[in-house]
Amino acid sequence: MPIEPFTLVILGATGDLTRRLLFPAIYRLIKKERLPEFKVVGFAREDWTPEQFLKHLEKNLKEFVPNFSKDVWDELKGRIDYLQGDLTPEHLKQLEEKLDGNALFYLALPPQFFDEAAISLGAAGLHREKNGWRRLIIEKPFGWDLSSAQQLRKHLHKHWKEHQLFRIDHFLGKETVQNLMVFRFANRFMEPIWNSANIAQVQITAAETLGLEGRYKYYDQAGALRDMLQNHLMQIFALTAIEPVSRWNADNLRQHKVEVLQSVRSIPLDRVKEFAVRGRYGAGEMDGKTVPGYMEEEGVPHTSRTETFAAVKLYIDNWRWEGVPFYLRSGKRMKETYTEVAVQFKEVPTQLFDGVEDLSNWLIFRMKPAESIELVAYAKTPGLNLETRPVVLRTELSRKEEEDFSAYEQLLVDAAEGDQTHFLRYDEVEEAWRILDPILKAWTRGQPEEYPSGALGPNGQGRLMDPGHYWRTPEDD
Repeated sequence: MPIEPFTLVILGATGDLTRRLLFPAIYRLIKKERLPEFKVVGFAREDWTPEQFLKHLEKNLKEFVPNFSKDVWDELKGRIDYLQGDLTPEHLKQLEEKLDGNALFYLALPPQFFDEAAISLGAAGLHREKNGWRRLIIEKPFGWDLSSAQQLRKHLHKHWKEHQLFRIDHFLGKETVQNLMVFRFANRFMEPIWNSANIAQVQITAAETLGLEGRYKYYDQAGALRDMLQNHLMQIFALTAIEPVSRWNADNLRQHKVEVLQSVRSIPLDRVKEFAVRGRYGAGEMDGKTVPGYMEEEGVPHTSRTETFAAVKLYIDNWRWEGVPFYLRSGKRMKETYTEVAVQFKEVPTQLFDGVEDLSNWLIFRMKPAESIELVAYAKTPGLNLETRPVVLRTELSRKEEEDFSAYEQLLVDAAEGDQTHFLRYDEVEEAWRILDPILKAWTRGQPEEYPSGALGPNGQGRLMDPGHYWRTPEDD
């Protein structure tokens, strides 16, 4: 579908999200000639001229875009304008003279300003679709708990209709996440085995070696559960578990995800320890260098209860997934950086092979460090005896000759086309908060278990595992 001409208005245009992610994505789309005649209007509090804004963007594009091209930049900068102002309707009203038809508003703002920005844009009349469509993109987190998420929804819906709202989760734009769906539904052999009769467990892990990296103001308020599990990993969880969709469109896909989340067994407040574990990195060694613990990081208050590692165990009470545990975890300052969905199939009868203790297969969808699909299977060991050995069947999801898109490029194009398939609906957000709300309440007391930087996380994560299960790592392949 061709993209109609539109104006992209970025509120918070001088911030970190804009310089690190949004404008590099816009630059690459211009380079690939994927955007039509369109304009960008940056809006922020800094009292800059348009020329100062352009110099700021050019400097950062040279930092974050490999092989920066002056020709591409010359093409892009002619489409960029800048306005200074705050989030009052009076200041936002000045945007009207910059808009001619379709407009996409991107809230590249701290989450505490989402409500104010959405309401003020509406009060200024910028939501009205008089001579073209108007759409609003907001970044996660969508609230801090169930109550605040419901409040955010009310504020967004004060002026904006649901079809105008695009709640962005960049994980949904990743190739591997979309390949999870394609691999499952485009291959006939998958559906008969994608159920509790054949699958023993599912693990969804997002581990990183990085620490705070200067983000203490946001992260100490959020923590690993809010920052990663409630949104990114919960979305991957829902996509892994959904029923087959009859038609690939936003309404069908999002409704199926909601049905999964609604089927998740509630976690009793007095049994949270059976279903959730939290940890916090301490001092340790990373790449041969000593690094401080979380509590020694600059800006972190000594009263902090914030977790840098969170793991949960979820059960889906429906016919397909009865009794199958889904383990979700994410942590900072871990031994390795990797993100994956790992599906373990149940063992085959092992009496055919003497001395073999485990003949279970793993199907792994890996997003980091390289996007790939792996199948851990078994074959005969060379020699005279009938013995088995694991073999890994692996395929890369991108090739050098293929066009490569980042998640933000994909989602910007989708939003411009009005395709909400890879964006969240309000009930998805609220159901995810419902599942995790008892954990958040329980974690207002006590402290996270400390683990040394460079470790695999806190030892306590093992207590979540059902008998016979263990947390896998890429080293297990």
